[in-house]
Amino acid sequence: MREPADVRTATDLVDAEPVHDTERELIRLRRREHELSALFSSARELAELRDSDAVLARLVQRAHQMMGVDLAYLSEFDPVTHELRVRETSGSVSPSFQTLRVPPGRGLASVVVESRTAQWVADYSDYSTDRHERGIDDAVAAEGLVSLLGVPMLTSDDVLGVLFVGNRDRKDFSPDEVALLAALADHASVILQTTQTLRDLQDSEDASRRNLADLTAHLVERDRANTVHQELVQAVLAGGGFAPVAETLATALGRAVAVTDAQDRVIAAAGLPLSPGMLDLDDVTHAAITDSRRSGHCVLVASGGVGAVAALSAGSQHFGALILGDGDFELGAVDLRTVERAAQVAALLELQQEAASGADHRVRSELIADLLDDVPERRSDVERRARRLGIDLHELDSLLLLAVPGDQQTTAARALSRRLDDHALVGEYRGYVVAAHSSGRRPLDADAVRRHVAGSIQQPVVAVVPRTAPDALTSAFTSAMRTARLIAALELSDLTASTDDFLPYSAIFDTDARALADFLRDTIGLVRRYDAERNADLLGTLRAFVRNNASPTRTARALNFHTNTILQRLDRLDQVLGASWREDERMFRLGIAVRLDELREQLQAGR
Repeated sequence: MREPADVRTATDLVDAEPVHDTERELIRLRRREHELSALFSSARELAELRDSDAVLARLVQRAHQMMGVDLAYLSEFDPVTHELRVRETSGSVSPSFQTLRVPPGRGLASVVVESRTAQWVADYSDYSTDRHERGIDDAVAAEGLVSLLGVPMLTSDDVLGVLFVGNRDRKDFSPDEVALLAALADHASVILQTTQTLRDLQDSEDASRRNLADLTAHLVERDRANTVHQELVQAVLAGGGFAPVAETLATALGRAVAVTDAQDRVIAAAGLPLSPGMLDLDDVTHAAITDSRRSGHCVLVASGGVGAVAALSAGSQHFGALILGDGDFELGAVDLRTVERAAQVAALLELQQEAASGADHRVRSELIADLLDDVPERRSDVERRARRLGIDLHELDSLLLLAVPGDQQTTAARALSRRLDDHALVGEYRGYVVAAHSSGRRPLDADAVRRHVAGSIQQPVVAVVPRTAPDALTSAFTSAMRTARLIAALELSDLTASTDDFLPYSAIFDTDARALADFLRDTIGLVRRYDAERNADLLGTLRAFVRNNASPTRTARALNFHTNTILQRLDRLDQVLGASWREDERMFRLGIAVRLDELREQLQAGR
């Protein structure tokens, strides 16, 4: 008998239920198998990690595909700013979303970071208003996202970031989906940790390389310094002067080096060519030398091709400087100490030379004093000592006298010696610097020599040239000394004069400045006062009257005036000087005073 239709349907339904359950389980198992396969693939990629960015990008793509969502992205956490920055995306269509930064305490991401647990929302617009932020809302709206799920990427102590998936429709996320995304997030955590570890290793390697490079450079500097030190010691022992010092530094440091004296003149150089700034020191370089002189250290400079300077000093004495040009490498600390050591060696060389020069100067000063004193009994001894110095006294037929400040006489004598040959004799005698030389060996430009000496001591110098007098150096000195005294009494300075220019005044006035000033005041002082008070030139008339043998007619012709005018002016001189001024004795004195005063004015105007 056939069963009723409704009974058969119920039976079928009862039998079909296990079948449906089995099918659902099979589907779940297949999905799980697919998920596990994807996780295994991701694990293999982790094991073969070469490019962390590429592995993260593939992991985000798998999350996008496996979760069946519209969008997947990974945000990296910044432990300094506590911001979350989107690093990788899959399925994104908005450029603003791909560069999104989530500030602390805002958005679903901040809740994931704070809770360190998975968080999701079926509709982001319904999410807690205090978590919303305009920039985040605009980016979410640009992507059209509705539902979001985020799981943290964790280490034992820190949150590394958040792995997100999102849908453009409302969606409730199942526990399996949360677990799958959490597994992928764990993989992402491993990637970020590995990347950080590799970055730390790379930084450590870079630091080690830098330290090794610094150590190598330091050892190179030390070797260079030791080499320079040995060569400088040899230079001092060999007595080669400043040239070996400059050559040693130039070779070791690979740059031009100049040694200058206290007047900035280059006295030794190596590593040529020298830059213009090394030949003509500017204000910046001078300031650096002053700083080096004060501190005792080498000072770096970047001006006019000058790279560094070191002063040559010994106590309060300043001898010059070492000037270094630019080079292919920067001077290190050891190099700077090497330059300072070289400057000390150069200063010692200068002291050594000064000591030797001082001894030689004393010998030559004693010799020239004995020569000019001209004691017959000592003549043979003087000649013997001169021959020891390589000087033939019979060749010395010319004399040059320099009047310089007393504390500068030794320096001036050394400067004068540098301008003469070894056959000349230079020394100090009776308060003057004197040079006895041969007129036949090399012509002497007395004014050029005077300027050189004045530049060396930075003081005005008076040079006096007496007549050439073979075998009469003593009388030549006496004449030159009287002329120098007369020039000083006239308060003249910084000039070159011949003794002939001041004859016969030097023979008459071997006196001091006060006595000569009194003589000029007593003779023509009243005329000068008259001219100053009335803006006149009565002194000019007196000078012309003296030069023209006291003839009014010739005086008028010389001044281009009428004779009556000259007679009127002579009457005025009678009133100023007294009626007896034309008498023989007074006229003689006035003539000397007028001519001497006129000579002084001419010399002053010609300087």
